[in-house]
Amino acid sequence: MASNGYFRRTTQFWMVTITVSFGFFTLIVFAPDAIPYDCLGPFGSLCRHLVYYHADLMYKGWWAAVAVHVLEALYAYKLCCDKGINHPAIRRQWVFQTFLFGYASLGTLVKYNPKRHKKY
Repeated sequence: MASNGYFRRTTQFWMVTITVSFGFFTLIVFAPDAIPYDCLGPFGSLCRHLVYYHADLMYKGWWAAVAVHVLEALYAYKLCCDKGINHPAIRRQWVFQTFLFGYASLGTLVKYNPKRHKKY
């Protein structure tokens, strides 16, 4: 089956953007004193305000983001099954990539149509 080995890596732009953003969010939630707020201008002021006045909300938001990524990864597994991507290693790649990068990865899998896919 042609779709057995279909995998496309998400773009480097989204890999970097999501890694930096989620890393910064993690620092704000778990190590807020490690961030140089004064060096970040107005964004630093906003972050400081969120950390000191809405820490509980930030903590819950972080866990919600993790939960969304887990759900997206599970959905990626289901899509792999539905679209005939049967190779276990390829399925793991989709699940892992979707867990890390969310819809940036899942969107590629959603758009994949095995009936129109041509192997070159």
